[in-house]
Amino acid sequence: MKHITNKLRPRIVSFLGFAVLVNLILANPPVVTWASAAEERSASQADDAARGQEMDQDPWEPFNEGMFTFNREVDRFVVKPVATVWDAALPYFVRKSLGNAFDNLLVVRRVVNNLLQLKLEGASRELMRFTVNSIFGVGGLFDVAKDGVGIAQSDEDMGQTFGVWGAGSGPYLILPLLPPMTVRDGIGMALDGAMNPLNYFLPIGATLGIRGTDAVNERSLNLDKFERVEETTIDLYGAVRNAYFQRRAAAIRE
Repeated sequence: MKHITNKLRPRIVSFLGFAVLVNLILANPPVVTWASAAEERSASQADDAARGQEMDQDPWEPFNEGMFTFNREVDRFVVKPVATVWDAALPYFVRKSLGNAFDNLLVVRRVVNNLLQLKLEGASRELMRFTVNSIFGVGGLFDVAKDGVGIAQSDEDMGQTFGVWGAGSGPYLILPLLPPMTVRDGIGMALDGAMNPLNYFLPIGATLGIRGTDAVNERSLNLDKFERVEETTIDLYGAVRNAYFQRRAAAIRE
C-alpha cells in the first residue's frame, strides 16, 4: 500500500498543479494583458524607495522577465493582430457592450469578497448593479446601474481579501498567458475562478472560448493606449512590476 501511495503522490501533485493553472486561466482571460494604461501611468510616478522595495519582492526576476518577454511576443503576434481585426469588424459600442456583459458575470466574485472584507455596502451595491443591469441593461450589455442610476462598482477580489486579512504579497510572479501577479494574488485568482458560475454550467472548451473572446475584446478597446505605453516606456518590465505593486497596495488600503 505504501509503495502504491509513493507512486501516486507525484501524479496527484501534478494533477493539483494543473487544476490550479486551469483555474487561473478560467479566472483571467487566457492571453496577455501585461499591464493596463492606468498601471503604466502610475509607474512613472514611483519613487526610488518604492522601486527598491518592489525589486526585493521579485526574487524570481530572471524567470519572470523571460515569461514577460514570451507574453509580449504572444501579444504582438497573436492577440494584437486578432484584436485589430476585431476592432475593425465591430463598432465601439458593440465591443463596449460585450465588455459590460462579461463584467456583469463577475458579480459572485465581487459580492463574496466584499462580504469577506465586511464591506456590506459594497456587497449590496454589487447586488443592485447586477439586478439593474441584468433586467434593464439587456443581460448586462449596458451599464444602466452606473450611467443611469449612478451605482458605482465595488470591485474586490480574493487577493485583496487576503491582503486585508494581513497576508503578505509573496514574490512577484509572471506565468505564460496570464497577467502579472504575486503568489498571494495567484492563489486568490484560482479561488476567484472557482466562483465563476460559467465553470459549472459550460464545458471547459466553451468557457475558455468565452474568456478568449473577453480578452480579445478588452485588448481591442485599448489598442492605442498599449501602443503609447510601449513607445514611451524604456523599462517596460520594471514599470509594469512597480505599477502592479502600487495598484494592489492602493486597492487593499481602500
